[in-house]
Amino acid sequence: MKTTRETAKRTWRVTAAPRRLPLVGHALLMGRDPLAFLSSLPALGDLVEVRIGTKPAYLPCHPELVQQVLLNARVYDTGGPVKEKARAILGNGLITSDWADHRRQRRMVQPAFHTARVAAYAEVMQEECAVHAASWETGKPVDISDAMQGLTARVTARALFSTEMAPHSVSEIQRCLPLMVEGAYRRALDPTGLLAKLPLAANREFEEALGRLHALIDGIIGDYRRAGEDRGDLLSALLAARDDEDGGQMTDQEVHDQVMTLLLAGVETTASALTWAWHLLAGSPEVERRLHAEVDEVLGGRTPTYADVPKLVHTQRIFTETLRLYPPAWMYTRMTTQDTELGGHPLPAGTDVLISPYVIHRSPDLFADPETFDPDRWLPERAKDVTRGSYLPFGAGSRKCIGDVFGMTEATLALAAIASRWRLRSVPGAAVRPRAQMSLTAGPLPMVPEQR
Repeated sequence: MKTTRETAKRTWRVTAAPRRLPLVGHALLMGRDPLAFLSSLPALGDLVEVRIGTKPAYLPCHPELVQQVLLNARVYDTGGPVKEKARAILGNGLITSDWADHRRQRRMVQPAFHTARVAAYAEVMQEECAVHAASWETGKPVDISDAMQGLTARVTARALFSTEMAPHSVSEIQRCLPLMVEGAYRRALDPTGLLAKLPLAANREFEEALGRLHALIDGIIGDYRRAGEDRGDLLSALLAARDDEDGGQMTDQEVHDQVMTLLLAGVETTASALTWAWHLLAGSPEVERRLHAEVDEVLGGRTPTYADVPKLVHTQRIFTETLRLYPPAWMYTRMTTQDTELGGHPLPAGTDVLISPYVIHRSPDLFADPETFDPDRWLPERAKDVTRGSYLPFGAGSRKCIGDVFGMTEATLALAAIASRWRLRSVPGAAVRPRAQMSLTAGPLPMVPEQR
């Protein structure tokens, strides 16, 4: 990858976003069309101040500045109102924990994503992808967004919990998770916190779904504790985890919070990205043709396995490019824990910093023809020219997504399994527009399967 040595000597452009309104700042612009608003900021400078309400926040628009934030988790910790609202739902897991807790949690959770464990989870992925690929009918429209949510929910539930627990767990998760995600997003958008207190049907549904999910997870953890055996799944790995520094293990509440976190991160994000991949493939006949040629050559009509993943190079590039165009984690926040400076600009302790992979990934200074779906930009001879720090679908530094290999493996197997049997065609007239919610979704996306 290219580096940016010249940035050490450069003068950074630090500016403020225009059109700020009294009291609300840029909150209305963010609320109406956050992607358009954020995408307009790099033209203004390398570090741009925005106001969410009356409080300033800063968006670094240059990868060097983004890396300074992400690689210094002690100074730029998770924080801000969105994190506090998420903590009330997810507890103190990997996404919401402060630096010191996260450091310990990361050490303990990492073995659950060891290569040998991922290979075992891939057997679940293989089975579910095969069932899914066999479930469609030629010419009968399918909501691909809903279908991918169902697939990733089943894979994640079965990877978390043993096969014996899966049927009940999957059905409950599939009922509860969409309500939880939608409710969490509504709360994240409300700066007052008043919306969650209103006696609305949506609030009742959210609370009921959250309660059912908490009860499900607590019941399963209790069963596993009593059984005391390693079932080869993620939950077994979490219960067996020991801290290398003090030998301690996670409490039931800590395990519960990690399970909640992995459910949210493992279902919504991968499903959103897979949905976008099918949409992009439908509009790219040559890319799709090469995908079909690859899966036919590698698989020969059988279901893909973990051993096939390294051979499915074009398939992987398709998903890599999809994550560039439509990163599920389109924005996340950090907050300074002490007085510091970024781009030569002083940031007091408690300052919010916004990181937007969506903005960085679509910069014409970093990617040629950034709006074009071009999986070949990730061929080895071309990928080496990508500027370091300009591709961030999983974040970077100590808070980089712990399930990145899990997600890439799942997506590769899903694309290969479905593409070996089907072509997916867009429904004429169906409007597709990115929805910047908890993840970057396409919303309902009807497509028509055609048997190959």
